[in-house]
Amino acid sequence: MKNEKCSDKIKKATKNLALWTLLWVSSMAFATFGPKFLWELNTTWSMLAILLNTALGAGMIWANIKHISVLDELQQKIQLDAMGIALGVGIVGGLSYSTMDNANVISGDAEIGFLVILISVSYMIALVVGKKRYA
Repeated sequence: MKNEKCSDKIKKATKNLALWTLLWVSSMAFATFGPKFLWELNTTWSMLAILLNTALGAGMIWANIKHISVLDELQQKIQLDAMGIALGVGIVGGLSYSTMDNANVISGDAEIGFLVILISVSYMIALVVGKKRYA
């Protein structure tokens, strides 16, 4: 019975995190594409969309904290290890990428989207490796 109660908490926290993530990603698209397609570069509307995105991002962070808090110790360790690896890869990779741009080693500007992809992929790989390691 205790495991079912824990499982229900995890499912609820996971659904809550998924909802906040969906809201944040949607607001990011709104803030990114709205100025071009919806309000013709109106600064006021752009700022409101960015503020909404920031608020929803804070909600997503809060939901992530709540999600981690209901996991068991092993799942927490796997999550936190993956987050630590993604942070390290993001900092080292991001600074290297920026330095390559500044030194004109790459042909174009360093784009934040590539850094987001790098962090996301390193996080997912670290999660899979962590789950396999402790399975």
